[in-house]
Amino acid sequence: MTGHRRLVSACSVAGAALVALDGTVLTVVQPTLRRELGASLAEVQWTSTAYLVAVASLLVSAGRIGDRYGHQRVFALGMLGFGAASAGVGLAPGIGWVIGLRVAQGVFGALLQPATLGMLRTAFPPDRLGTPIAVRTSVIGVAAAAGPLVGGALVSAVGWRAVFFLHVVPSLVFGLLALTAPEPQRPKSPDVRFDLAGALLLALSLAALVRALADPRGAAAGLAVSAPAGCAFVRHERRTAQPLLPADVVRSAAIRGALAVLLAVSAALGGTLFVVTCVLQGAMGLSPFQSALRGLPLAAAMVLAAPVCPWLLRRAGARRTAAAATVAVALGVLLLSGASGTVAVCGGFALLGAGFGTVTVAATQVVVRAAAVESAGVAGGLKQTAVNIGPVLGIAAGSALLTASGPAAALRVLAAVALTGALAARALPARTVASLTHPPVTGDRAGVPAGR
Repeated sequence: MTGHRRLVSACSVAGAALVALDGTVLTVVQPTLRRELGASLAEVQWTSTAYLVAVASLLVSAGRIGDRYGHQRVFALGMLGFGAASAGVGLAPGIGWVIGLRVAQGVFGALLQPATLGMLRTAFPPDRLGTPIAVRTSVIGVAAAAGPLVGGALVSAVGWRAVFFLHVVPSLVFGLLALTAPEPQRPKSPDVRFDLAGALLLALSLAALVRALADPRGAAAGLAVSAPAGCAFVRHERRTAQPLLPADVVRSAAIRGALAVLLAVSAALGGTLFVVTCVLQGAMGLSPFQSALRGLPLAAAMVLAAPVCPWLLRRAGARRTAAAATVAVALGVLLLSGASGTVAVCGGFALLGAGFGTVTVAATQVVVRAAAVESAGVAGGLKQTAVNIGPVLGIAAGSALLTASGPAAALRVLAAVALTGALAARALPARTVASLTHPPVTGDRAGVPAGR
């Protein structure tokens, strides 16, 4: 592996892990933050909602910016800005400042997330993407599992502000590395005008949708804005000469299928974690730390499954691999629906993690591989949008079902949601990822200089 590929892999892993860690530690921080800042429950909830609204609404546009100006530069800006905003949250004097700076974190998080995949697509030939994507997925699993444990330890020993300072040094180090390292010459492409109108319409639609899903009290108003804005976006994209979403991405059945798979399984996972956590800490009377320990098999299985997925893709193809992994997710949810003891809970989490880790690598590789190098950022942005909106959708559904029908019924519905991903997987390549629309690429078209 060349020096530049090692740098890209390290930056991609660091950026993805940082975002995953931030998302999981916040739940541990919120009770202490609320008490020390004298905030209301609604204000504390906005520390999560504000971030989600910002990041989900901007991911696709950020990916398009990376396609035009270079993913490495956009990644560097995102990492440095994310670290600065995190430091600001750690120094915030009041809850209003925390919410505002969480919005800033969302903006910079949106810049860096598609770039973590765009950099891989431009640095690696398509037939070598499996391993870096698998490593990236494994590290995300480690970060997600470590978040509650690290966050709990820091809050107990130092205070909630220390959790946000945790992001500063990695952001600075990898941001500066990406900013100062030379970037290989990108493939020449026509000068495409950035579709500002399309970006604004898409951002409005997604922001309103996430707002509606995150807060049921404003669901009607959010959907009333999201639906017309989404329709206006589709109409605009069909008419404009230079759309935000390139034709090669929109028309790819493989990309559409992979995005649907990711949306289904991430919704099932997010909803399941919400419902099971309520059961563990409510009916079973466990503490947050004890509950987090029982969830460790999920992360462990995800870490172990991800490196195996490239081998499965070569042997069975993306379609069978993703479909089987999605079924495993559904079975894990069903096992949790009837679990009453520690062994059954841990077993359900392990099956859920193994399926989710496998399907994430398989679907992500299809999205990144099927997109042309010139559209890698947009494809990465769509992928990240799916995995950001999916959990919000799953939690909203899980919360409503939990209240209406109880945990067992809620989990059975979420298992059915996961199975819809198996149907969507039929659009993925039948045999091998190498059979996608783009043939093996070398030299400049692979995003790396020839001869390396």
